[in-house]
Amino acid sequence: MGRLPRRWLVVLVAALLMGLAGTYQFVWSSLSGAVASQFPAASDPALGTVFTLFVVAQTLAQFPAGRIRDRYGPRNVLLVAAGCLFAGYAGVGLAPSFPVLAFAYALGGVGAGVAYTVAVNTPVKWIPAEGRRGLATGLVTMAYSGTSVFFIPILRGSLDDAFTTTLLALGGVVGVGGLLGAWVIRDPDRFGADEDHDADRDADASDSGAATNPTHAVGWRTAVRTWQFWVLYVVMIIINGVGLMLVGQSVGFAAGLGLSAPVATTVASAIALGDGAGVLLISGLSDRFGGERTVGVSLVLCGCALAAGVFVGARGLAIPFILLVAAAAFFRSPVFGIFPTLVAEYYGAARSSENYAAVYSAKIPGGVVGGTVAGALVVTLGWSRSFYLGAALLVFAGVAALALRPVSLDTVGSAVDVAEND
Repeated sequence: MGRLPRRWLVVLVAALLMGLAGTYQFVWSSLSGAVASQFPAASDPALGTVFTLFVVAQTLAQFPAGRIRDRYGPRNVLLVAAGCLFAGYAGVGLAPSFPVLAFAYALGGVGAGVAYTVAVNTPVKWIPAEGRRGLATGLVTMAYSGTSVFFIPILRGSLDDAFTTTLLALGGVVGVGGLLGAWVIRDPDRFGADEDHDADRDADASDSGAATNPTHAVGWRTAVRTWQFWVLYVVMIIINGVGLMLVGQSVGFAAGLGLSAPVATTVASAIALGDGAGVLLISGLSDRFGGERTVGVSLVLCGCALAAGVFVGARGLAIPFILLVAAAAFFRSPVFGIFPTLVAEYYGAARSSENYAAVYSAKIPGGVVGGTVAGALVVTLGWSRSFYLGAALLVFAGVAALALRPVSLDTVGSAVDVAEND
């Protein structure tokens, strides 16, 4: 058996890094209860604010981290990420006051954002477009939520009895993961070169990992001048908005339709499983059918599944409701595995980190839609109508994705000139 090609070793380490960074988002539901026990005066809105600060810090950190990574390589930003990932959990475990804890978790969000943008854009730099780029990106993206499945049971069993020790240990694990990423992850000299040239590329890649041929890509200032960027951005707002609405309101949604508490709990687990499975399985299909077509069809099916779930749920059909909501999560998540590859194809792999970070910033308005706006809609329209509206938006996003076409850089300026001045 031959040795694992360098490109796939880098992708696997990127997946590990992504998964460790993702614990900040997916263990919070388990961690928040222990935090409330440590700080009894902290209200539910205050705990919610901690998570909001994390999301904002994570999202805002991605653009500068991506820009620096594309220009100078991933090592330095991953060293920063490792420090922030450790300090975040350690700070929560040792925090003498609730504001310090909130700051520490936001600092961890910075580390998670840096790690995310480096990890998710690593496959598009190493795997050729005609290879299994979609599968590789899906694998890395799936790890963001999937890795936490192993941590959550451990944390639930130890946080109450050993709060500080558990968080210091968790901080050590994610910090070491960041250091491993800084040691292994590099950017190749020639992005997505053929497999036959792996050995040559490994030997020639610079120690810093910086791209040596940046003229094959354009930066974010040019990207925002194309209509494709804004289609990607609007679709990302809808995906995050409806997705966070589905994830955050799933228990209340099921209860609001008159379903039992066990059904509501099962729905939450089904959403998590569907989300992880979809991003891996469907992202790989984009290698055969193309990213635009795969995303478009997937989102249309997502909207249809969600609408059907509301329909059967309102009639008290628990099992079909669970399956259809899980299907909606399954068809929603592939966007996060396919969009990084589309951004790299449209604007060049050498600047993919900063350009995808610009697209990913849609998570901030999407979070507003999925939180504040969704809450207002439920009060005004009720559960069923609110989620029917969400389903319609998903279908619209799918149709918009089907309209995407590759970018002609000649229409927005010289790639060489922009790469040097963007």
